[in-house]
Amino acid sequence: MTPIRVVVADDHLVVRTGFAELLGSQPDFAVVATVSDGAQAVRMCRELRPDVVVMDIRMPVMDGIEATRRLAGSGTRVLILTTFDLDEYVYDALRAGAGGFLLKDVTAERLFEAVRVVAAGDALLAPSITRRLIAEFARLRPTPEPAVPAPLTPRETQVLRLVAEGLSNVEIADRLTVSEETVKTHVSRMLGKLGLRDRTQAVVMAYETGLVVPRSAGDRFNPTEPT
Repeated sequence: MTPIRVVVADDHLVVRTGFAELLGSQPDFAVVATVSDGAQAVRMCRELRPDVVVMDIRMPVMDGIEATRRLAGSGTRVLILTTFDLDEYVYDALRAGAGGFLLKDVTAERLFEAVRVVAAGDALLAPSITRRLIAEFARLRPTPEPAVPAPLTPRETQVLRLVAEGLSNVEIADRLTVSEETVKTHVSRMLGKLGLRDRTQAVVMAYETGLVVPRSAGDRFNPTEPT
């Protein structure tokens, strides 16, 4: 099996080294570089063409959002690192093209799973955490009048709303009383019609168009809540 090639970008040496060592302990990962700022991340990714870059947001020289934006379409998938309570720009990073995010206190098992998911081209959307994360940052922006994307059927619009609420395919299938394969078909068609790369972009678009309204201020993210 060809290993998943990873770059780790974080300006804190301990965090950068720790993530690199954890990832390097897995036989299906190869850490090809570690860097301390976004500009170095962009340069290394363009030179080495890794599958995934694990990217901090707040870094000197160039932050993780701009680095993510510059890597869009390069073939390297971006997995954002965040503390959530301190980072105010996660929504912007997802909008810039990040494939998902990790909390910095993530367990080793979750880190490995996240890198594998993003490397496979899927969006990392943990149902309970991502729903609150996106809603929290979407709340900072004015909510537009709901607008149904023109190309979608009513069922595809319904599936888009459920994806944006953080539901997995299995949960959507249960909610709609259809098979998981049917849900996958709806998701694939919905992404294709809207010209979206993955579920992350679908979530961002659903909030920006007002299809999904952020939860009330009292329903706040709880980093200890199980997913």
